[in-house]
Amino acid sequence: MLKPDVADVQGAAIQQSLRRHGHPVESVKAGKYFEVELDAPDEATAREQMTQLAEGTFSNPVIETWWLDLEPAGRR
Repeated sequence: MLKPDVADVQGAAIQQSLRRHGHPVESVKAGKYFEVELDAPDEATAREQMTQLAEGTFSNPVIETWWLDLEPAGRR
């Protein structure tokens, strides 16, 4: 997600469109969502690998924040 002080142009455009269609939304924030399956021996290793991916590949740390939800295999 974009950091709070970064203009969310896409979110604002979605909000305006929703309002034009009669939906009284207060705000919309647009972001990215990734689902990644990986083979890791334990949760700590999986968390470390995903943190490296999030910080180095999936996000721009200057303007975006990120969070991670881990699920063991077979929980979906």
